[in-house]
Amino acid sequence: MICMWQGCAVERPAGRMTSQTPLPQSPRPRRPTMSTVVELNVGGEFHTTTLGTLRKFPGSKLAEMFSSLAKASMDSEGRFFIDRPSTYFRPILDYLRTGQVPTQHIPEVYREAQFYEIKPLVKLLEDMPQIFGEQVSRKQFLLQVPGYSENLELMVRLARAEAITARKSSVLVCLVETEEQDAYYSEVLCFLQDKKMFKSVVKFGPWKAVLDSSDLMHCLEMDIKAQGYKVFSEFYLMYPTKRNEFHFNIYSFTFTWW
Repeated sequence: MICMWQGCAVERPAGRMTSQTPLPQSPRPRRPTMSTVVELNVGGEFHTTTLGTLRKFPGSKLAEMFSSLAKASMDSEGRFFIDRPSTYFRPILDYLRTGQVPTQHIPEVYREAQFYEIKPLVKLLEDMPQIFGEQVSRKQFLLQVPGYSENLELMVRLARAEAITARKSSVLVCLVETEEQDAYYSEVLCFLQDKKMFKSVVKFGPWKAVLDSSDLMHCLEMDIKAQGYKVFSEFYLMYPTKRNEFHFNIYSFTFTWW
């Protein structure tokens, strides 16, 4: 580059900038690239881990989330965001890091392990007493009772309908164990009505497998309480049929509202 100054030609280095040389533009902000160490925002709680940890089990939802940037969500600070409860993510992360199986909050961690589809952890948790008892033993027990969930919902609806201006409301539950008993069920309803003991009645059964009635009543009370209701169950009466070959067990479920 030649510069004329007082009639003299002065050569300047070609690489030197002048006041008229345009400044280089700043590069546009880009989304962070996948590095070995990543920061996570899980439901508002921050974690730092590695891609190797998150991808430990191919086929899991976590591995899929971090297989490419296109599948990952980011928060305003550039951290990878997962919209799940933060409380139970730490045990999940500890298992991915060290293989340590959680020992606390088992049902909640089990639910999160199912969401993230971490199959080895799901299997380990299913073998623990808390999950085995609920998911295997009790679930199989209730599958023997036709319409259990529907009748449970009906009980709650009837109790709520009778709760207007009342502190308590009651629903009767009649256990019908066999098809033969079912044929006499209308006789039970007529008896309750004649004795002016007729309340809302929900029938459970008949069922083919042999069930322990007390266990069934325990399941009903436990599942209703799990919905947040205050309920108390007790034996109401035993009604023998005219043939006296069997009898009906009738229980009362009392809901307290205030």
